[in-house]
Amino acid sequence: MKKPRILVFGGSLRAESYNQKIAAIAADAARSAGAEVTLISLRDFRLPLFDEDLEAAEGMPEAAKQLKALFLAHDGLIIASPEYNSTLTAALKNAIDWVSRATSPDESPLYALTGKSAAILAASPGGYGGSRGLTQLRPFLVNIGIFVMPDQVTIPKAHEAFDAAGHLLDPSQTAAIHALSASLVAKLS
Repeated sequence: MKKPRILVFGGSLRAESYNQKIAAIAADAARSAGAEVTLISLRDFRLPLFDEDLEAAEGMPEAAKQLKALFLAHDGLIIASPEYNSTLTAALKNAIDWVSRATSPDESPLYALTGKSAAILAASPGGYGGSRGLTQLRPFLVNIGIFVMPDQVTIPKAHEAFDAAGHLLDPSQTAAIHALSASLVAKLS
């Protein structure tokens, strides 16, 4: 049986992103559950704001091509999405907008996204743990053809949730991330 391939990333560009930290925990959990995992940071894919005129004049930016290739090479996604003003980040939306573009006349739009499965989680300094952002992310992903696992994980008071090594202090939060990651691996297996 082929191991499922899962792409894992946080939706923030910040170097010390809480969501990139939980993405790393989820990546380790998915590996432990038997998946082949690629952990990336959107920070490494410098993308201009999506602009169809720019795309027509210059084509898809190289960073967008690289990111799209990663999406194409994986069966599933684990997305740790911060909550900015109660919604998903512009960086995450922009990355998915670029990945969604057809790169040849015979390729359908959303080709790199449709049919994938995803697990979503969030960490936020606020008391809701990013849940309001996930309520925006879930229908967005479903609308572009991605199955989103019914469960999700939120980490409130993220500024107090980690030790110096980036591990969660609350074992129940780590266990919840492991359970969510394992359920995605099981669905893809």
